[in-house]
Amino acid sequence: MQFIQEGQALLCRRQGETLRIEPWGRDALRVRATMYPELTGHDWALTEAPEAPEASAFAITLGEEQEREGDGLMYSYPTATVRNGRVSVTVNHVGVMTFYRDGKKILREYYRFYWGTISKESRCLKTVSREWMPYVGGDYRLTVRFESNDGEKLFGMGQYQQPYMDLKGCVLELAQKNSQITVPFLVSSLGYGLLWNNPAVGKVSFGKNLTEWEAGCCRDMDYWITAADDPKGLLANYTAVTGRAPMMPESAMGFWQCKLRYRTQDEVLSVARRYRDLGIQLGVIVIDFFHWTVQGDWKFDPKYWPDPKAMIDELHAMGIKVAVSVWPSVDRRSENFSEMVERGLLMRTERGAMQTYDYQGDCVQIDPMNPETRDYIWRKCKEHYYDLGIDYFWLDNSEPDLTKYDFDNFRYCIGPALMCSCIYPQEYSRAFYEPLKALGAEPVNLLRAGWAGSQRYANVLWSGDVPSTWESLRDQVQAGLNIGLAGIPWWNTDIGGFMGGNVNDPDFRELLIRWYEWAVFEPVMRLHGDREPFTIPALEEGERGGGFMRTGQDNEMWSFGEENFAIMRKHYELRRSLLPYLKQIFREAHENGSPLMRAMFYEFPEDARCWELSDQYMFGPDYLVAPVMTPQTFSREVYLPAGAWEDIRTGETLEGGRTVTADAPIDSIPVFRRVR
Repeated sequence: MQFIQEGQALLCRRQGETLRIEPWGRDALRVRATMYPELTGHDWALTEAPEAPEASAFAITLGEEQEREGDGLMYSYPTATVRNGRVSVTVNHVGVMTFYRDGKKILREYYRFYWGTISKESRCLKTVSREWMPYVGGDYRLTVRFESNDGEKLFGMGQYQQPYMDLKGCVLELAQKNSQITVPFLVSSLGYGLLWNNPAVGKVSFGKNLTEWEAGCCRDMDYWITAADDPKGLLANYTAVTGRAPMMPESAMGFWQCKLRYRTQDEVLSVARRYRDLGIQLGVIVIDFFHWTVQGDWKFDPKYWPDPKAMIDELHAMGIKVAVSVWPSVDRRSENFSEMVERGLLMRTERGAMQTYDYQGDCVQIDPMNPETRDYIWRKCKEHYYDLGIDYFWLDNSEPDLTKYDFDNFRYCIGPALMCSCIYPQEYSRAFYEPLKALGAEPVNLLRAGWAGSQRYANVLWSGDVPSTWESLRDQVQAGLNIGLAGIPWWNTDIGGFMGGNVNDPDFRELLIRWYEWAVFEPVMRLHGDREPFTIPALEEGERGGGFMRTGQDNEMWSFGEENFAIMRKHYELRRSLLPYLKQIFREAHENGSPLMRAMFYEFPEDARCWELSDQYMFGPDYLVAPVMTPQTFSREVYLPAGAWEDIRTGETLEGGRTVTADAPIDSIPVFRRVR
């Protein structure tokens, strides 16, 4: 192994690989490697200029370590160490790295290859820590391996539809799909955080015996590691180098109303007027998909939306912001299709027909990696939406949704989909965020996918088209906690779930109420869903124009019976009463990267019990929320950490440090306020 110091970076060269390690922000290191002569220079998620290390905090040292050979003799081998504040790494003579927090080992690469010494890593398995598998005529498939730490708990990584909050033992696909959001930042109970700074399609396995990160296609290995006393410190360090969410506009902190789907401007206005007459102030109303003619036209169908500006003006007069759905799919029948093909603004296929999406048309998705594409779609949406007064954009299908996830068959302007697909939703949102900021607006973009750093683009992520089931409700709670630990503070769900839910079914109504009560304590409170039964006839026959597409049943607060309306209205008022507190915790997210929905250990890292809990959480620093996630459940156990806690429903103060049984009648869930 050859060690070279280049400024504040350590270069390590061996067998054609160049490894580069350098300080990158507070108590953090960036680790890159390549089999090419030079690194690509992509920063990917690390967009913010890192804080320069203090001279006393940074050091590169060259040394030696001794290994005992099979003959019993001791031999010395060169090593190198890079330290930046509380985190350091030592590289041995075959390039195996060991990371330390305050001098204590936290992570070590996995290496099982006999190199002539009798040591822990000496095996005949020929398994190396960084494995570069070349494609014929192309780049590399990369596998990076680490030792697994017994007793370690792992969190973050975005949103996965599963009941497991602790990811130790899980295998996670690194790919964006509807309801699956890959945000590859990991929080460890050992006091370190790791960003896999690679948007390639791949996989990570957090096995009991080893951890493996895989990238389907890449030129560089790139990850970033930091250390801190607690998860709050890790998130502060991470968001300092990947960006933080802007301050959420006050209107978006209120109640959002949408459904599948408002088909005409009269339907939108009638809903808004009824809410006004009931004295319920909507924050945002959402106009969902197929308000257009065909996908890729990005404008209102004039037959059903004859004067959208007048509609928007009336909504604004009621104090309501308006969001509109935009899809990245372009139908061959679209007025924009031919020009976009000629200019190379769409995804390409490696083989077969040029089709990537077949829902309600023969479509190709846009290529948002191309800055010309981002400019093109924004100019269309500015003319047909923003200039009419539209406030926010619902950038739906932002994974993007594909006919089939054959990532090896798609290509973007910057390379094959296998190499960069995970960053698609982030680049898509840039098309709207950057010009909106330049116009002086306060962007809010609703998406169902994102990547590391998406928080800086004013992305409100939602958990996707999830089913209306109790199992799904439980999955969404842990999903919201883990995506917050991955640095995404703006998040929400479709209240009641998206797929299914008969409006007349008492069992569904119970689920909806429990979901709604929980949503009061989500960053964004949004009522949405595709409600059954599907008995509403289309407005017209045919395959073009907004009238042929079906809609679901009514999905407003009054759509589920008088008793449920009373419960929902009570919780709407509770949400409104929390506005000063919401401003406070959105400000925290903006200033230090803290999520709004916080795992219990985020606020109580010294309490071992809090590291075990996934069915309750802290909403900001003060409110402990215990959702009801099973049917016909009217009480539940709640763990109260040490201190005093006030039941917000009764005003009773309870002493913590114990588990209590809390009442949960159908009209409320247990919520306790921390008494300071």
